[in-house]
Amino acid sequence: MKTATLTETKNQLSALIDQVRHGETILILDRGRPVARLSSVLADDATASEGRIERLERQGILRRAKDPKPMEVLSAAPPRAREGASIVDALIEERRSGR
Repeated sequence: MKTATLTETKNQLSALIDQVRHGETILILDRGRPVARLSSVLADDATASEGRIERLERQGILRRAKDPKPMEVLSAAPPRAREGASIVDALIEERRSGR
């Protein structure tokens, strides 16, 4: 959560509102003490998440897939280990093989 002083808030309100539109929440401080929180009234969880994703894209931290995987692939159950197999041994073998 970002913070801004009362003076910064008065001087940069438009910029702070733009950040809120993109999913950010701003804590407003008066002499170092929190007095208000600036957050979107329209944002539900999906909108806030989308705003965070867009912000990460702009910062170059995230790049969306060009061909996203179908949802059924993402929601499929993970594979199970063979009966009697050691997860640690499987992990070591996977690291050795470079997968």
